[in-house]
Amino acid sequence: MRHVFASLALDRRAEERDDAAWAQAQAGDPRSRYLVLREHPRDGHRSLLDAQGAALRLLGSVEQRALLPQAAATYLGEDAQGPLFAICVDDELGARIAAELAATDIDLRSAGLQLPAFDASLFAYARALAHWQSRARWCGACGAPLELFALGHRAHCTNPACALDHFPRVDPAVIVIVGDGDRCLLGRQASWNPTRWSTLAGFIEPGESLEDAVRREVFEEAGVRVGDCAYHSSQPWPFPSSLMLGFVAQASDATIRVGPELADARWFSVGDLVDGFADGSLTLPPRLSVSRELIAHWLREHGVDLDAIERAHAAPA
Repeated sequence: MRHVFASLALDRRAEERDDAAWAQAQAGDPRSRYLVLREHPRDGHRSLLDAQGAALRLLGSVEQRALLPQAAATYLGEDAQGPLFAICVDDELGARIAAELAATDIDLRSAGLQLPAFDASLFAYARALAHWQSRARWCGACGAPLELFALGHRAHCTNPACALDHFPRVDPAVIVIVGDGDRCLLGRQASWNPTRWSTLAGFIEPGESLEDAVRREVFEEAGVRVGDCAYHSSQPWPFPSSLMLGFVAQASDATIRVGPELADARWFSVGDLVDGFADGSLTLPPRLSVSRELIAHWLREHGVDLDAIERAHAAPA
C-alpha cells in the first residue's frame, strides 16, 4: 500500500550535502533536472506541468542555465536519471517561464490526484522544503539572520555567539479510525459540506506518545474513550509541513460527547457507509488523504471493498 505523496524512490544523499566539492559536481552534472516552484497567492506553490498534463515539466540543465542562471537551487536527491533540484520563483517570473516553455502549472492537491506517484511525491517534498525555507529567516534563539547551508537543508545562525543550526520542521499528527463492533466513528467540521465525514485527527503534543495522542484527540473531539490502538501507516502531508500517522483503534466507552472542534460526530455501521456512499448522502475523504485508506481498511475488515462500491456507483445505469 502506497499513500499519495509517499512514493519517492530517491536517494537523498543527506550525508554528502555539506561537501562543497560534491555539491558543485551535482550542480554541474548535465543530467541535472530542476523542479520549478511558482509562488501562488492561493495555493502556496504550483509547479510546471508538461504539455500532455501527465507529468511534471522539469527543466533540464541547459534550460535552467538559460532561464534561471542565478537562482538558488535546493538539492532534492538523485534517481536513476541523475540529480534533482528545486528552484522557487515568484508568481510573475513563474508565469514568464511557463509561457516560454508553453507549459501550464498545477497545485499540489491536484498533482496528488492526477500525476504519477513519483511526480506527486517529489512536488510534495520540494514544497515542504520551500515552505520551511521561506520561514527560516531569523534565529528563534537570538533573532539574528539565518543563512542556508547543506544545499538548502540546514539554516545556520549568523551570530557567532549563538551559531545555532535550524532544520526543516515536520509536525507529526495522528489520524485514526475508531471501531466499536460493526460501527466506526467519523466526525465533521463546521466548515465542511453537510454530507462530508472523515476520521478524527490532531497534532501530537510535547512529551506525548503516539498512542496517548490518539486517545486524547478522540476524547477531546468526540468524547469517546479509546482502549487498544495500533499503528497502520503514515503519509507526508505538506499542507504545510505535517506527517500524518495513521492508527486503528477500538472504543472502550462509545458514548459520544461532541467537543468544540467538531460540528458533529457519529457512529456509522457498515450499511450506513455503503448506503450513504451509494445514494450520495455521505461524502468520504478523497483518495488524496490517508483518512480514506483508514476507512477502506476498516470496511475490508468487515468484508466490504470500498473501491468496488465506488466503481459500481460510478458505472452508468
